[in-house]
Amino acid sequence: MTDNELEQKRASAARTFDVRRVIGGLFTLYGIIVTTVGLFDGQDEIAKAEGVRINLWMGLGMLALGLLFLAWQWLRPAETPEPPAQEQ
Repeated sequence: MTDNELEQKRASAARTFDVRRVIGGLFTLYGIIVTTVGLFDGQDEIAKAEGVRINLWMGLGMLALGLLFLAWQWLRPAETPEPPAQEQ
């Protein structure tokens, strides 16, 4: 395996296991689910929350946070860690 191939594998692994991708993906997914539930809340659910469509607002907040994490990960990708120096 050449040094270039090894470097590409390291860079790919660093991007794959970036925690911002996991957090952003989960918040985005949960935000979509909770927002959808909030759109179809009945009057009973809204009355329990004292007139606030809490599922809708929290879902939108989660969606925004998830998209923020994904944008951060896309705009500032993870740097590839330097390989340890080998003794000769």
